[in-house]
Amino acid sequence: MIKTQHYIKGQWINGDGEGTPVLDSVTGEHFTNVTTKGLDVPSILQYGREKGNVLRKMTFQERGNMLKKLALYLVKRKDDFYELSYRTGATKIDSWIDIEGGFGNLFANASLRKLFPNQPFHVEGDPIDLSRGGRFMAHHIMVPREGVAVHINAFNFPVWGMLEKCAVNWMAGMPAVVLPAPQTAYLTEAVVKEIITSGILPEGAIQLISGTEKSILDTVNSQDVVTFTGSASTGKILKQHPRLIEESVPFTMEADSLNASILGEDAVPGTPEFNLFIKEVRNEMTVKCGQKCTAIRRIIVPEKLTEDVQIALGKALDKVTVGDPRLKEVRMGALVNAAQRENVREQVAKIAKTAEIVYGNLDSVETVGADAQKGAFIKPILLREDNPLKNEAVHITEAFGPVSTLLPYKNLDEAIELSKMGKGSLVSSIVTNDDKIAKEYTVSAATHHGRILVLNRESAKQSTGHGSPLPNLIHGGPGRAGGGEEMGGMRGVKHYLQRCAIQGSPTTLTEITGIYQPNAEYKESEKHPFAYHWEDIKPGMSLKTHKRTLTDTDIINFANLTWDHFYAHTDITSLDGSIFEKRTAHGYFIISAAAGLFVYPNKGPVSANYGLEEIRFLRPLYHNDTVYVRLTCKQKVDRDVNSAEHPSGIVKWFVEVFDANFENRPEKDKTDKDTPLVAIATILTMVQKKQETFVEMTEEKINNCLSKLTEDTKPKWGAMTAQQMIEHLEYTYQIASGKLQDFKIATPKKILEKVKNTLYNYDKMPREHMFPLAKESKIEELRFSNLEEAIEQLKKTRENYIEFFKEHPDATLKNVVFGELNKYEWYLLERKHLNHHFEQFGLL
Repeated sequence: MIKTQHYIKGQWINGDGEGTPVLDSVTGEHFTNVTTKGLDVPSILQYGREKGNVLRKMTFQERGNMLKKLALYLVKRKDDFYELSYRTGATKIDSWIDIEGGFGNLFANASLRKLFPNQPFHVEGDPIDLSRGGRFMAHHIMVPREGVAVHINAFNFPVWGMLEKCAVNWMAGMPAVVLPAPQTAYLTEAVVKEIITSGILPEGAIQLISGTEKSILDTVNSQDVVTFTGSASTGKILKQHPRLIEESVPFTMEADSLNASILGEDAVPGTPEFNLFIKEVRNEMTVKCGQKCTAIRRIIVPEKLTEDVQIALGKALDKVTVGDPRLKEVRMGALVNAAQRENVREQVAKIAKTAEIVYGNLDSVETVGADAQKGAFIKPILLREDNPLKNEAVHITEAFGPVSTLLPYKNLDEAIELSKMGKGSLVSSIVTNDDKIAKEYTVSAATHHGRILVLNRESAKQSTGHGSPLPNLIHGGPGRAGGGEEMGGMRGVKHYLQRCAIQGSPTTLTEITGIYQPNAEYKESEKHPFAYHWEDIKPGMSLKTHKRTLTDTDIINFANLTWDHFYAHTDITSLDGSIFEKRTAHGYFIISAAAGLFVYPNKGPVSANYGLEEIRFLRPLYHNDTVYVRLTCKQKVDRDVNSAEHPSGIVKWFVEVFDANFENRPEKDKTDKDTPLVAIATILTMVQKKQETFVEMTEEKINNCLSKLTEDTKPKWGAMTAQQMIEHLEYTYQIASGKLQDFKIATPKKILEKVKNTLYNYDKMPREHMFPLAKESKIEELRFSNLEEAIEQLKKTRENYIEFFKEHPDATLKNVVFGELNKYEWYLLERKHLNHHFEQFGLL
């Protein structure tokens, strides 16, 4: 019998012994076994800690790009995972949530790299001045923990459950040891095999123990992090493990909870909200066959609408077909196995001691395309508890399947009380078009729920639904739900980082954090900072400008230009009782004047003003005051570029505006709080990165490369001969010169702009790419008698291309791959194309 394998210490292995059988949830077929016997758990954890050093040293940008690359890789292979997912009883929609939802977590966390510095650790919050002189300060940094993230996962989401956690710990720089539940570990194993095959993650970033390993917590240490998803009862046992307490190991629990959805009193039959409520409840009962930690277990509705909801929900559930999840007509598949079906029956029986089953039958179910006796099928079950304030079974008992219970309420206060009786949940929702009701419920119930969805006719158009945790929001809840918080954007990443307060001088902390701290020593720039490329700009790099005197005329002209006629700028007769002494310069004029002092006029690497993050005016400036500016690099932030622009990063500049006459002011006019600093701002510029990938293709360089080419020169890749390569280049120059334009663009229109934009990046052309006009250009049939003649014609045709754009500088010509190109874009293509083929033949 095949065993579900483990990936540990760099290799795939089988556990010892026969193990536990795993059956197909739909057919009952025995197709794999699971065993963790014989695994050396302490060495697995230690291996991850040691190998994790590679991940820890990567910057946030590198980690984010790694996640993005992995997500793209897995998406291309998603179809293989669907076939396995059907074995878990999941329909295509269920599988989509699990599989592509998991990949979506990789994409979402990859995007977080933009919020972190381009270094291995994070600098949190603002600097803190610990002294009046500003020479002793503090900041907080957050560094990756030196342990492993141990993830103990539930059976219901074998892909999403792994990736929603791993995406976060990888982004933080921690390796993971994943323990999927044995019932569906085979699907997790399949995804991990593709992850390992990709080679995208550094070795040790993920290890897989396929199944339950009870000793996993015995050797965790204070640098490790443990997360658990599963039943509340199991979570409580794990939470009390002596090792977690002894080592103070961070432990987060996301447990199944009795989530509630409330129907607002305004949402009567016939309203869009009533219909939305019925649809949402049905979906949450039947998606994943109700095996969701976020599913609606308690349906809290106005007492007067209970019958209406019961009837409408029954009709909606009648439309749910149960059976083989591979079939399009099937809306709900099977539970994970027969044991889970029996557990659901037992839990329903507990609730039914006081509640009544008003829809469904525990003992029979009609199936489509499947044998109800062989598979773990069950019909949706709806109960009704008419005395929910007295009978607590519905508030403490969870049937982890397509089961939910109707609870009537008399008023909103009672609805809030009922929602809290679940003693903490992952999510609650309220469906209402009355924002007053929404506010009262949300504010009052928030103490007992990790997330609250307010659903109405407006939000429904784009709502992801009650049961959809999103990677940029926390996923967790208080009380029974475990008290943990997973995901949550930057919050989730910080869970795997150690926060440390650092103290020292501004200069020292600038060097440690990589972010300029106010009052740190300036690093005088040899040339204007705007003349440097992104890579060459360093935090602390600074420029002191010349001076400018603000005149009365300047202030009046600025007021007329902007229409800002605030009295302090235009009416000096109204200054009595104000904080102003004379005609006052506009704050934005001060910043504009500052820009005039520090902006570099020449064309250079700074391509655009990207924005303004903060601005403070510390005291007024009056006419005839003189100022100068300090422009200092504060921080660098990497960015993705997908449009028609060259690769660039963002530089944050700390702008300080000083009163040049401060020292000359009489001491009697100064106070203890006075400084020459009158305004500060942080401006952002978009700065181009260096182009160091391609050699510039001047005529001299081209001739030099061609002089090295002989008939015997062999390519490093591809099947072209030297002469075929030259004739191919000559043919493309015929296109570039306008001689050949009678062809169709081969790239599909929907991706043409994206493909064209790649001309602006510094990535090399892909090898082994087939030229779309290979047949038309007769690449295999030589057009010239020898290589020397082909080279001479290449040079002439290139001259025609250059001459064409001299005569028609604003023209565009069609390219078969990139579409319509202007003169500059043809230059970019020529540079890439020549570098590609000259490198192919070893000429560069």
